Amino acid sequence: MNELNFSAAISMRNFSRTFTYNNTSVLTLAINYPEVMLPRNRQAQTRINREILAQVNGFYAYATNDLFAQAIENYKEAAEKDYPFHAFDAVFNYEITYNLHCHLSLFSDQYAYTGGAHGNTVRTSDTWNLNTGERLTLESFFPEGKDYRAFLLEQILLMADKIMQEEPIYFEDYRDLIAQNFDEDSFYLTCDGLAIYYQQYEIAPYSTGIVVFTIPYEKLEWQPDCGNKEED
Repeated sequence: MNELNFSAAISMRNFSRTFTYNNTSVLTLAINYPEVMLPRNRQAQTRINREILAQVNGFYAYATNDLFAQAIENYKEAAEKDYPFHAFDAVFNYEITYNLHCHLSLFSDQYAYTGGAHGNTVRTSDTWNLNTGERLTLESFFPEGKDYRAFLLEQILLMADKIMQEEPIYFEDYRDLIAQNFDEDSFYLTCDGLAIYYQQYEIAPYSTGIVVFTIPYEKLEWQPDCGNKEED
């Protein structure tokens, strides 16, 4: 058997906590994150898990420090002015989108509700080579020298134009906003293709949510594989 990590074993870990002030629940926190297991490459396993845990710890610190303090202030203000207090909510959830052909890809949604009309979600994503533990950039999926940004924007605009003809769910100036808000870190792999996403409000109203455009692999010069090798 070769030494390729064709896919990773994934174990989801869950953590939840309720924060109280003056005997009142002011903040609930829930975190759902993956633990990656690569028996054939402990070094890559450690590297990937370290990056995931750094993100988890960062969100935990944000919730327990910033959000908790803000929730307490909102609680005090509500008590002083005699109006209802709405407890804060913080959720950090990961979703595995691709775990094949020596590649692991995922996104994580950071949701925070701070007492307004609705909460807000921020999405981040990561893609790794399972044999090296290397975090891959968008550029690495295209031949050297290719203007991949122009190619991707062309594909995205074609899809967006078609969607807008059927249902106007984006802002009127969506074509300009798609180019202005294109982020090379906002991508992940799926079984259907390369997904490029836009955050809430970047190209569409809140009701539309996070917008995802998936470019099929047959339109890309890159194809998911393990370096032209096969798993035994």
